[in-house]
Amino acid sequence: MKKAILAVVLVITLQAAAQETKAPHGYTYGTKEVAKSPFTLEELKLLEQSLLFSEEDVKYLQMSHDILEGQTDAILDVWYGFVGSTPQLVYFFGNTKTGKPDGEYLAKVRGRFKMWILQTAEAKYNQDWLNYQYEIGLRHYTTKKNKTDNVTSVPVINYRYIPALTIPVTTTLKPFLAKTGASAADVDKMYNAWVKSVLMQSILWGQPYMKKGEF
Repeated sequence: MKKAILAVVLVITLQAAAQETKAPHGYTYGTKEVAKSPFTLEELKLLEQSLLFSEEDVKYLQMSHDILEGQTDAILDVWYGFVGSTPQLVYFFGNTKTGKPDGEYLAKVRGRFKMWILQTAEAKYNQDWLNYQYEIGLRHYTTKKNKTDNVTSVPVINYRYIPALTIPVTTTLKPFLAKTGASAADVDKMYNAWVKSVLMQSILWGQPYMKKGEF
């Protein structure tokens, strides 16, 4: 059963992903469609300090951009393979009518996921970036889950799985950081910067899940 689910996820999503344009479906970064984040840039600075996230991390994230840019599809193959083989994760992409993974839904998310890799590596922590983290959180929560892609799926992604994915995402990314000849020291610094950034983003995505004043 697990192999069958994985096959559906990989075959359908890869076929659909091949048709993605430079502006994936539902990608609204920097547009008026995205609401302003209630979390401020000043508060973001305090969160960065708490994560020991520094300008050096920004430097090494940006170093990773050119290394990863040509490898995004291969990276997503690995990540989607992990999700597809993990029932409690692929569940969130299931069609509630058929009980099977929704390949079209997965493909549309994949297009935006590709942009997320590059934006994480750009490390531009401005208001547009902060607003989009709030938007991503809303799309994981009941407020906007399923609406962007007009799908019939479960109504929320349980928050506990979002920060948990920091580990598989960053651990599997490390070999890709090492593929173009960067020194071991630079690979480690890029990897550490990615861990901090992914964790920071997963924290920010949790804002819609929290009661006012608790985030």
